Amino acid sequence: MTEGETELTEIEQKFDVPAGFVLPSLTGPGVAGETPPDVLHLSATYFDTAGLRLITAKVTLRRRTGGTDAGWHIKLPISADTRRELHFPLDLGEHEVPGPVAAEVAEWAGGEPLRPVARLDTRRTVRRLVDQSGQPLAEIADDEVTGSRPDPADPARWRPADSWRELEVELVSGTRSLLNATAGQLRAAGAEPSKSASKLARVLASG
Repeated sequence: MTEGETELTEIEQKFDVPAGFVLPSLTGPGVAGETPPDVLHLSATYFDTAGLRLITAKVTLRRRTGGTDAGWHIKLPISADTRRELHFPLDLGEHEVPGPVAAEVAEWAGGEPLRPVARLDTRRTVRRLVDQSGQPLAEIADDEVTGSRPDPADPARWRPADSWRELEVELVSGTRSLLNATAGQLRAAGAEPSKSASKLARVLASG
């Protein structure tokens, strides 16, 4: 790894929900309770080649501000609900992809320049499922999202492309059986598995 880089494994499931969806109680076997909601405001700019070579390879590259993990993120697929995630410091750059980050995606970029292709602004309400000792098992993110694309007439400007609400359930220290049980509770309340592979895929399809 390069200096300042960290690596995580992300295991999550995503759900589409209507605007008026009410999150049910998610306590159950092994889950003692939920933490109070924590509201975050996130803004992420995604970079790719003109022909979207990265997303075609199921690789995402973004610079995100807000929340607890602000910085440059690269997500690489492992399986349907698992991704390897690389993090780099926020201060490496803003409008251009910094060298150490670009190097990690060079094999997919194929030598083509990387440029902003989408922006996602998200109001995220986070709750955590905890065990009897208060240890977090999983994180529930209730996201209200606005997606934008660069304006073809002026790439320095952004134009709204879509807005929606979705849920993400991500394991912290819990098991896959907990993830599946929580997913079942959400489906019973009216949530549906997301029709898009990611927020980025949705906004790109809308633009």
